[in-house]
Amino acid sequence: MPRYFRLIPLLIATLLLGACSSIGYYAQSVGGHASLLQAARPIDEVMADPATPADVRDRLRQASAARRYASDTLGLPDNSSYTRYADLKRPFVVWNVYATPELSLRLKQSCFPVVGCLDYRGFYSEADARGLAKDLKQQGWEVTVGGVPAYSTLGWYADPLVNTLIRYPAGEVARLIFHELAHQTVYAKNDTMFNESFATTVEEVGMEHWLDEPENRHLKAQYMTFADRKRDFVALLLDTRKRLEAVYHEDTPEAKKARPPTHPTPQGLTEQEVDTRRLGKAQVLADLRVRYEALKRDKWGGYAGYDAWFNGDIDNARFASVGTYHQWVPALRAMVDQCASCKTGNLRDFLDQARILADQSAAERRRRLVAATPGTTRLTSAGAAN
Repeated sequence: MPRYFRLIPLLIATLLLGACSSIGYYAQSVGGHASLLQAARPIDEVMADPATPADVRDRLRQASAARRYASDTLGLPDNSSYTRYADLKRPFVVWNVYATPELSLRLKQSCFPVVGCLDYRGFYSEADARGLAKDLKQQGWEVTVGGVPAYSTLGWYADPLVNTLIRYPAGEVARLIFHELAHQTVYAKNDTMFNESFATTVEEVGMEHWLDEPENRHLKAQYMTFADRKRDFVALLLDTRKRLEAVYHEDTPEAKKARPPTHPTPQGLTEQEVDTRRLGKAQVLADLRVRYEALKRDKWGGYAGYDAWFNGDIDNARFASVGTYHQWVPALRAMVDQCASCKTGNLRDFLDQARILADQSAAERRRRLVAATPGTTRLTSAGAAN
């Protein structure tokens, strides 16, 4: 059966279950993935094709080796994902739209059949993504649009490698493969922050071991320089996020448990409170630019690779999306540190612990992650707190 026909039952289900939502959105999601699957060919076939450019052939060879390492050593799924290749003739496979209120870091959610609620909406067309972003901005939301080089269908389909992914250096390709396969291993419904933090942890730990392999050690110095700068930049953004949370009074456990926002403008605040929070927000963001320039000058030797992040307005949506990928990484890394087999690159025991967390209620999962965060009570084996 042609692969795209397998998507028809999912399309019917989403249309029926999502009758109150935008049918057009579901259609573009299913149609976009069907087009991706139709464009995919076995990697061996692409590499043997005389029309395949030499640099693409080399990148596919490196990506295939990373894919094998993911299953053979790290314990990630051994399936057909990332064994095919599709050239989509565009720079990103999808574009994600994130939205927050003016004075909050809580992301607006979109809920769907099967996968539950997500903190973003993804589009296969950049124009469609920016169209939604424009509509949300007109409603008063703060919005950011980010291109995504790869994604996972959580094992429902054999996700292919795409040109948007393999154009990166070999280390980045390996990192993204580990990240996306992690999503097929552990998934907590309605908890984007946990899912992305988990996948980020797997990619980080996986890369540390992958770079120690003899055939990859020549990539280590360059990749570690990149990773160190990224870590510095993310730490700067997360610290700024904490400052904004304090300005918005969202730094309490009660506030963090609040429901996702349904309205873009401040609710239940006096005019003076709104003005105070707007002023605090402006001061925090102005200080961010100063601190970033100091980081470039004093530690990076003038490296300006993150300057583009500061193009245009900086708003809450950018910080909220950064937190999505990194909030629980310290807690999950603490779990990896207690995993004996992980020291050899075998992450299976850690994956089992993460599955236990994913199966728990959101409140219990959050409690255990807070307990596991360095500086607080840490998790013991099987996710039990001591």
